[in-house]
Amino acid sequence: MSNIISELTPLEIKVFPLLVKESELDKIVKETGLKDIEVQRAAQWLSNKNLVKLEKQEEEFINLDINGVEIKEKGFPEKRLLKLIEKNNMKRSEILKELSSDELNVSIGLLKRQKALNIEKENELIFSITKEGILLIKEKNDLEVFLENIFPISVNKLNDKDKKAMNELLSRKNILKKDKKTYWFAHITDKGKEISKEIGKDSLKYEEKLSSSMLKDGSWKNKKFRSFDINSKVPRINKGRKHFVNEAIEYMKSLWLEMGFEEMDGTESQSAFWDLDALFVPQDHPAREMQDTFYLDVEKSKIEPDLFKKVKSVHEFGGETGSKGWKYEFSKDISQQTLLRTHTTVLSAQTISKLKKEDLPKKFFKIGKVFRNEAVDWKHLFQFQQVEGIVVDLDGNLAKLKGYLKEFFGKMGYTDVRIRPAYFPYTEPSAEVEVYHPGKKQWIEMGGCGIFRPEVTKTLMGFECPVLAWGLGMERIILAYYELTDLRDLYRNDLEQLRNMKSFLK
Repeated sequence: MSNIISELTPLEIKVFPLLVKESELDKIVKETGLKDIEVQRAAQWLSNKNLVKLEKQEEEFINLDINGVEIKEKGFPEKRLLKLIEKNNMKRSEILKELSSDELNVSIGLLKRQKALNIEKENELIFSITKEGILLIKEKNDLEVFLENIFPISVNKLNDKDKKAMNELLSRKNILKKDKKTYWFAHITDKGKEISKEIGKDSLKYEEKLSSSMLKDGSWKNKKFRSFDINSKVPRINKGRKHFVNEAIEYMKSLWLEMGFEEMDGTESQSAFWDLDALFVPQDHPAREMQDTFYLDVEKSKIEPDLFKKVKSVHEFGGETGSKGWKYEFSKDISQQTLLRTHTTVLSAQTISKLKKEDLPKKFFKIGKVFRNEAVDWKHLFQFQQVEGIVVDLDGNLAKLKGYLKEFFGKMGYTDVRIRPAYFPYTEPSAEVEVYHPGKKQWIEMGGCGIFRPEVTKTLMGFECPVLAWGLGMERIILAYYELTDLRDLYRNDLEQLRNMKSFLK
């Protein structure tokens, strides 16, 4: 027994004896003068020690809303309207001096259903009262009787007649509102009853803390100290943390760096030349249309003349690559347009244009924002992160490409990778990347990959070399890990979601 008593906090010692006679925590608060949260914590700690059993009860209350307060003071607008026109017919404009337009419109509907009102139309509406209306003025209806209650009032205490009136008033705008109140009860257990008998004898003899003076004079030797339960539940502390998407991005970056990749960098606004032309995307390709690409209304982009000539020639007739090109007249005006990058592959093009043969082999990656002019839904965003990667290697091949992807996705929690044929203007062969999700037991598409065509590599580097490339949807990669099914949920910025979301792969 004494061991348990030594674990009791000062709050528990104050609250516990009172629970023997009174179980409702609100009454304990009033009796002790403690704060609500202090009594609740003490009860929770006592519950953790199996000294009390907590019970939660909820009670529903009805209170007056804004219009309800006014009606209680002035009366219902339909009754006020009847009293206005009881002796004399009145025009609408005259009534609006006493009632608001909303009050008048509501009253007309209610009174017409009860045949209490006549309406004639001349230059404007004229209202007069009927015999039924005169009777309504004299009688006090159930709604008026209900509003004579003292509010708030417990729904449990209402009879059937009152509940019917309540429901009718709730159907009208801002007359009543429902509130809930939660009551907590702490019922003392058999074990608690035994412990409560000992509190007065031993509990106050336990010291709360060890002071420096006790150490100096040695008095600590003759004292007993309260023990602490380190497994006890405590209030959660919401500390600052990075957004869970940023945590995932940092983890992915660390994986590529561990595999010897260098990070690329570049701006989010790019010229059409680098974003599309340099990657051998024809200038009449559908992806260039306004419905797919965000174009910026700025000055024309500048392009290095020699490189422009090479890209122009490869588009028109294949340049020096042995290709036939796209066989159309290449436009400099289109190349100089400025846009928000549609993929991070633009950085891969810029990076390989600076490489020399003696630099090889080289590996690069980038996780960055890209922009597509798309309607937002559960699987599409107009702004998202792309995981870009290239390996520039004279010995590169499709098997090595799959090996890099398998290594990366394995560390992301996916058990297998497969690639299936596809088409992209700047890679040949081209493939779609799919991964197997062990939890869902299904294959999920993650993006595209392939080997850059000679029209890209030879034009930008001056020599032919296999460039293994991939562009993956970062959001799609992490969606299953966070047990989400809608891409929009990654960026909701809901405070509770941000606090409770698990850290990435920890």
